[in-house]
Amino acid sequence: MPKTVTLPNGEVVPALGQGTWYMGESSSARAGEVAALRAGLDLGLTLIDTAEMYADGGAEEVVAEAIKGCREKVFLVSKVYPHNASRAGVQAACARSLRRLKTDVIDLYLLHWRGSHPFAETVAGFEALQKEGKIRMWGVSNLDADDMEELLAVPGGSACAANQVLYNPTRRGPEFDLFPFLREEKIPVMAYSPIEQARLPRSGALGAVAQKHGVDPYQVALAWVMRQGDVIAIPKASKIKHVELNAGARELTLDAEDLAAIDRAFPAPRRKVGLEML
Repeated sequence: MPKTVTLPNGEVVPALGQGTWYMGESSSARAGEVAALRAGLDLGLTLIDTAEMYADGGAEEVVAEAIKGCREKVFLVSKVYPHNASRAGVQAACARSLRRLKTDVIDLYLLHWRGSHPFAETVAGFEALQKEGKIRMWGVSNLDADDMEELLAVPGGSACAANQVLYNPTRRGPEFDLFPFLREEKIPVMAYSPIEQARLPRSGALGAVAQKHGVDPYQVALAWVMRQGDVIAIPKASKIKHVELNAGARELTLDAEDLAAIDRAFPAPRRKVGLEML
């Protein structure tokens, strides 16, 4: 059975989705990007993450083409720039994203990172969008534990449905305090760049575990990210062969020996580490 994650409202989504960072930047690459996303949908990678920031909306346009005719089976995530995250600003930004995505509703709308607008104002804007039926849920991205505490304290803040952060074997800082806090509040994690944009070392521990299981090292990294049941991995792949490799990670279960080897190579944090961003 493919791995899944349960959102705070009880909805179940795939634990492995598709990212779109850097998509939409080149017209010559567009057909391949659309084909890759469609291949992923066919393989059950029906959660697609994008943002107004990516290629200045170009990635959302690529997504629109990829989900044409099958919007109903896609769980669509997009993000609003911090400078657009005032109460009125999120309304206007969401309207633009909806036009680019050619859809009436975004399933999960995230604050991309913390900016100058107060959380209370952003949350009020999100709530208004929910009432209008333009978004189904809202969440955040790149918020550390202290930011999350502040967010949950504002009116309506406890409705946060996810926090998307940088997480992979080389970026384990969130495990120290952010992940325990989110688990206590039952807020799932979305892990962006789960293979460090193809920069993770393919040799060493990942390579050895991959050889043991007869899989690709990056499949090991994705299985590792998804290992605890409340983390959604959203790798970006612009080639069908890479989408197929990513999808295969859902069938891999790492054993205690595998996890220990990865821990030795990429130790868990023993102290607070500031949340990293790419």
